[in-house]
Amino acid sequence: MKTNALRLLDAMGIAYETRAYPVDPNDLAAESVAAKIGLDAQQVFKTLVARGDRHGVCFAVIPADSELDLKSLARLTGDRKIDTVPLKEVEPLTGYIRGGVTVPGARKAYPVFLEETAILFDIISISAGQRGLQALLHPEAYIRLTNAQTGPISRPKTPT
Repeated sequence: MKTNALRLLDAMGIAYETRAYPVDPNDLAAESVAAKIGLDAQQVFKTLVARGDRHGVCFAVIPADSELDLKSLARLTGDRKIDTVPLKEVEPLTGYIRGGVTVPGARKAYPVFLEETAILFDIISISAGQRGLQALLHPEAYIRLTNAQTGPISRPKTPT
């Protein structure tokens, strides 16, 4: 099935591969997705929605095995303060549900900030716009498609 995100990739002539995986609603962690599709967690990128005090809503796209560095993201966006939006706001802002959030085909074209390590890989994985489906594409194609600005916006997860 073609999602809006995949239709947009097609329309832009961007080469990609899809990988489907079984969805466990109790475990939507990006690391689990990476294991299910057979990629290193550093190559699987999750899309978070954040809001800054000066520039408003943006997308932060970071590796599955990391967490968002809010101070670094704020420096990159030009905001004094930034935080992720509450989960209840994600779908109204993007048109996507948790576990399926992606930049292509989102309800509005918010600015995109991509963890700079993405360019180290030949292929990265992003959500294809629904739970259970990933799109694999070249990071430069993703940057071109989303007009993403790259920078150091993630850090290793802190043990819980």
